[in-house]
Amino acid sequence: MGSARRKFTQEYKSEAVRLVLDSGRSVTEVAKSLGIHETTLGNWVKKAKENGETEERPLSVSERAELEELRKKYAQAQMDIAFLKKAASFFASEQK
Repeated sequence: MGSARRKFTQEYKSEAVRLVLDSGRSVTEVAKSLGIHETTLGNWVKKAKENGETEERPLSVSERAELEELRKKYAQAQMDIAFLKKAASFFASEQK
């Protein structure tokens, strides 16, 4: 016989969602620490965001700088990938 479905209070759900959003930890990490399934917690977070129950805090100066650095690295990686694709196709066509 299957196990009984666990019920959680709205207060517990809110606290779990707050842990995810405020701690900077992933849904998976928080779910494991709380002993609940990550999909369940992910659904709670998604629902809270859809209902506007969460406040999106603005980025700090260091976060904004990190974001800008990551965007530059991503752009460089995209250029590198495009170059490598062209080089691979050149060498592949040359060997035929």
